[in-house]
Amino acid sequence: MVHELRAHPDGRGARVAIAVARFNEQVTERLLQGALQACRAAGVADGDVTVVRVPGAFELPLACHWLAGSGRFDAVAALGAVVRGDTDHYDYVCRAATDGVLRANLDTGVPIAFGVLTCDDFDQALARAGGDAGNKGADAVQAALEMAALRRTLAGASAKSPTPR
Repeated sequence: MVHELRAHPDGRGARVAIAVARFNEQVTERLLQGALQACRAAGVADGDVTVVRVPGAFELPLACHWLAGSGRFDAVAALGAVVRGDTDHYDYVCRAATDGVLRANLDTGVPIAFGVLTCDDFDQALARAGGDAGNKGADAVQAALEMAALRRTLAGASAKSPTPR
């Protein structure tokens, strides 16, 4: 028989940190509002949400690493927006943000959701920050909460499972 564990983004009692970049603030503020709404919809108390602002997407990985490593949070969401320009800077910032958040996830073991938009133009970014394409800030919080719930489920399951030989 196959065992399947499925967790749901239940935020009751969860402590959530949201790291949000100030660069492209017209977009990132919308992502943040979506993330905060998703926290409330999942049952996270307002007092259990901490918002940390950083200069840009490049700084998000370090902030997320600090937040996750603090032991104060069950889940973290990284929110930012990188819009393609005329230089290679876009590629470097996107790669650094992506790799850095992944590394913070793996180094700390705390779920950190990647809510950093990497778009060709500003209209695409706005569409993903509460426009036609939804709100990726909300999606990030939901993913982080689901992973935090899975972590709790696995911790509970391992406490009940016999030790393998």
